[in-house]
Amino acid sequence: MPRGPPEAKRDRRTDPSMTDDSAPGGPAWFDDSKLGVIIHWGAASIPAYAPVRRAHVPDPVADGDVFERASNPGWWRTDGDAMMYQNALALPGSAVARHHALHYGDLPYSAFVERFRDETLPAWDPRPWAELFERAGAGYVVFCAKGEDGFLLWPSEHPNPRVDGWQSERDAVGDLAAEVRARGMEFGVYYSAWDFATSHPPVRDLESALAAVPRDEEYRERFVSHWKELVRRYRPVTLWNDYGVSPPGTDLPALFDWYRSQVPEGLVNDRFDLPAQTSGELPCGYATPEGTTVGPEGRRWQAVWPLSTGYCFNREETDADHISPEALVHALVDIVARGGTMLVNVGPTGAGAVPWSQSQRLLALGAWLGEHGEAIRGTRPWSTVHGMTDEGVQTRYTRKGDDLYAIVLGTPRTRTLGLDLRLHGGARVEQVGRPGPLPWSDSPHGVAVELPEAPAPQPAMAVRIGPAGAVEPTGPPPADGAG
Repeated sequence: MPRGPPEAKRDRRTDPSMTDDSAPGGPAWFDDSKLGVIIHWGAASIPAYAPVRRAHVPDPVADGDVFERASNPGWWRTDGDAMMYQNALALPGSAVARHHALHYGDLPYSAFVERFRDETLPAWDPRPWAELFERAGAGYVVFCAKGEDGFLLWPSEHPNPRVDGWQSERDAVGDLAAEVRARGMEFGVYYSAWDFATSHPPVRDLESALAAVPRDEEYRERFVSHWKELVRRYRPVTLWNDYGVSPPGTDLPALFDWYRSQVPEGLVNDRFDLPAQTSGELPCGYATPEGTTVGPEGRRWQAVWPLSTGYCFNREETDADHISPEALVHALVDIVARGGTMLVNVGPTGAGAVPWSQSQRLLALGAWLGEHGEAIRGTRPWSTVHGMTDEGVQTRYTRKGDDLYAIVLGTPRTRTLGLDLRLHGGARVEQVGRPGPLPWSDSPHGVAVELPEAPAPQPAMAVRIGPAGAVEPTGPPPADGAG
């Protein structure tokens, strides 16, 4: 939940040593792969509890913007992300506090940290994770090296001086990085600016949320030391800070310049100082909107998508609380057609397994990309984002070189696919995943393409049309969400 006023910074608009990383047209690992995975995993994955909101009517607590939610004590008492178990446990009368008293009595949160450090991490096998992410079609993986509780998943040379044993003896970050890279994917690291081992929970309102980022000099130095240690050891292609703030007084321009000298293709996200990075005072590799398919104009962006109602594994969630495989495919297609990339969240269990409800959706996404990935990877937006078939099914458009892709968000009911496009002489049409040209003819709506047969049910299908110069939309696209 990004917030906080910007600190005084160098301005890239007046300082020639500053560069704007957020304009489209950057490293292929981000701009071309279109899909990444982020992993939230830690001691909170053991109790794995948070209340789940299931009502389908307006929610006066959850429906406000980020500042409204942060200012509402009711939001913190009923926080639906199990990763915040430690914080909610410290709030008298919270759903987590009641659950904990019933199941664990007066057991302190530190007991979960010890169990995670001494039992879970030594037995964890990162290979199934990496294999799953590869099968999902991911181009890169971002691992939670430090969550809100401050526990480090690598053996740092800069331990927390205020609490003993608050880091892993096993190099979990390095072990996963090796498995991910062995399968051709890139690797990045997530780091929470909040640190409850230093600031101590609870967060109960906006004021305490701002104070959750420690403000003292020791923490600021440790914050920078951790980032530099992560870069030196693992050379991540992205630094994924969270909460939109950094310890006050942190020299972020110097940190970013140093990082780019170490990893030239590396990108920082917009959550080191959200106001300054949004205004252009600070460099920003990409914006990070959550749970949406629409990003900022003229900037590189990454839509963060949890598969369920939260980011950490939550035993209260059922399969029905997860996004459907079809909706996940549709969200990816819509994001890519609008010029973004998708970052799908995974929350493994306290034993280190990815739950089947999450694995199933990743595998379904990978299966669809296995057949239709050419319409996604390496593409760029076309002049028109979306349209509609003659049957009222929404379409999205992407472009790669001289090829245009029309992606139908659903299954056509007949062999005839009517698109709201005009094709000029010499245009060719092919169904992605099947060889050979398809016959087409003009229609009152645009063009009628004859498929070899009525397609089998699937989340989406694509046709390739070229050359792109021989294609134009028939008129203005429908409003977002129409159809």
